[in-house]
Amino acid sequence: MLLKENIGIAFHALKTNRLRASLTALIIAIGIAALVGILTSIDALEMGLTSSFSDLGANTFTIQNSPNVRRGGPPRRGERKNTYPVISYDQAKNFKQRFSFPCVVGLNNLVMGSATVKYLTKKTNPNVMLIATDEAYLANGGLEIAQGRNFSPTEITNAANVVLIGADIVNKLQKNQKSILNESITIGSGKYRVIGIVKSKGASMQGSSDNFVAIPASNARNTFSTQSNGSYSILVTVNDPTQLNKAVEEAGGVFRSVRRLRVTDANNFTVTKSDAFAKDLVKDLSYIRSAGIFIGFITLLGAAIGLMNIMLVSVTERTREIGTLKALGATQTNIRMQFLLEAIIIGQIGGLLGVFLGILMGYGVGSFVSAVFVIPWAWILGGVAICAVVGVVSGYYPAVKAAKLDPIEALRYE
Repeated sequence: MLLKENIGIAFHALKTNRLRASLTALIIAIGIAALVGILTSIDALEMGLTSSFSDLGANTFTIQNSPNVRRGGPPRRGERKNTYPVISYDQAKNFKQRFSFPCVVGLNNLVMGSATVKYLTKKTNPNVMLIATDEAYLANGGLEIAQGRNFSPTEITNAANVVLIGADIVNKLQKNQKSILNESITIGSGKYRVIGIVKSKGASMQGSSDNFVAIPASNARNTFSTQSNGSYSILVTVNDPTQLNKAVEEAGGVFRSVRRLRVTDANNFTVTKSDAFAKDLVKDLSYIRSAGIFIGFITLLGAAIGLMNIMLVSVTERTREIGTLKALGATQTNIRMQFLLEAIIIGQIGGLLGVFLGILMGYGVGSFVSAVFVIPWAWILGGVAICAVVGVVSGYYPAVKAAKLDPIEALRYE
């Protein structure tokens, strides 16, 4: 009954100073939202990364000329700059012919990332990825055909003017519900027949995965001779995942032969397993997580100081009330508990609001990267516990100060 009465008095005191209590709770909410939101968002990003790279499978590796696995940005300390020679189309094709391991070998090259695609009177923005590849592109990339078919070996050999397009291209060019399949589109100065529409994979951290067109690499060398001279990547999907390490070793030996390296020469290419990219990016996210925790705790520290200041002001304003309560028989424990409960209640109101905002932030990020959002019960319980600690720490000193007031001096206070 005493606890219930103290809680009732605490809520009455908060109603009396709604604006001040609301602002203090809002400061706490911002701190908790920053902490829970950032950490929940990072969890969603990790799930998105894991999902994106798992589509490539645990039995996939890539041969490329880059000496590090980071995509974009400067290399970290200790990482070498990109000094390896490009992997030419002839080298990639030679490797594909010579590598006899049970697997699917494909080659691809980003010809340009700013292509424009036209169909009748419509055209896309100049931001379409033009990819030079072969018939293994879909299988190695974890892609599926929604309509039409894949490249045939004959089309690859004969450098046919055929193209596979992503779902974004269909949405931008398709007119009056008429299917664009088997229609002719213009890419640069070349005309291509659409033989396949790739099933949508949605957005990822790198942006939309469906804003691309893929043409045979042999055709790209003829039509886009200047742009297609960049380095090719060789993607290998092993039939038996348990043989991945063996395949990686054998592939390295074959490509050394393709590169005509001597026994004493170091590799001038890299062989990277599919999960290496994800591990590297997740490692980068750990730094963001640490920064998020630091920012959240700094905000909570400010909120704790603000809450303590509010409670000290409340003690000063209610000095006569404290004197009256003591004169009526209230003990120091009763007074201390009343003010401590006020601080805890403010903290919990701010904490619940902050948790709600943080979950919304995490859900938004999860939706953006097409990751399955899981309610972060650990962060919810952690946020509530942190707010309880903030309330106790911030309210303890004002509560003790109120409890130690002399009743006679308190009654005389003006």
